[in-house]
Amino acid sequence: MIPQLVNLYMKATGWKFVGSIPDDLRSFVFLGVPHTSNHDVMPALVIGRLIKRNCKFVIKSEWTEAPVLGWLLRAGGAIGLNRSKLKEGNRESTIDVMARLFTEYKELVLLIAPEGTRKPVDKWKTGFYYIAQKAGVPIVCGFGDYEKKTFGIGPIIHLTNFEDDMAKIMDFYKDIKGKNPQNFKLHQI
Repeated sequence: MIPQLVNLYMKATGWKFVGSIPDDLRSFVFLGVPHTSNHDVMPALVIGRLIKRNCKFVIKSEWTEAPVLGWLLRAGGAIGLNRSKLKEGNRESTIDVMARLFTEYKELVLLIAPEGTRKPVDKWKTGFYYIAQKAGVPIVCGFGDYEKKTFGIGPIIHLTNFEDDMAKIMDFYKDIKGKNPQNFKLHQI
C-alpha cells in the first residue's frame, strides 16, 4: 500500500524522483537538505520508501512516547532519543549514541537535517559527519528542489577529511532551492 501512496503523492504534486543508490550500499547517513519548511518531511519520507532501505530518523523521545502520535512516528521510522539521560552523567555523546545505531541495525539509513532548523544558519550542525565517521559509513546527499520539483539522491561521499568532504557537499547543494529559499544557507567553511 505504501508504494501506491508514494506514486499517488508524486503524481498529485508533479514531483519526480532522480538518482539512485547502489544495491550493495545498505547503511549510510542520509542528509535531508535543504530544510526550510515542515513540508520537507514528505520528500524525505518518500525517498525513504523509494530507495527500499531501513530509513530512520531520530527525534525527542517525548514525541515517540505519545500514544497515537508515537505509534505513527515509529511506524514512519522515528527513533526516540532521551536527551536528558545523556546529560545525567552518561559519558556518551549524542554522536556516540547515534553512531551506535549502525551496530544495532543490520542495515540503517539515518536521515539527518544538518541545518538543525528551518531558519537560515551560517553553520550547520556537523554531527552528521562525525556520526558517519564513527560508524564507518558514507554520507549520501539527499535533496528536495522545490524550484525544479525534483527530489532524490545526490553524490555519495566516502569520507576522507572534513574540509574536502564538506566542500564537496556544499558544492552539490549550492544550486538547490528549498520551499523557502530565503531560509537556506550553505555551511560556511
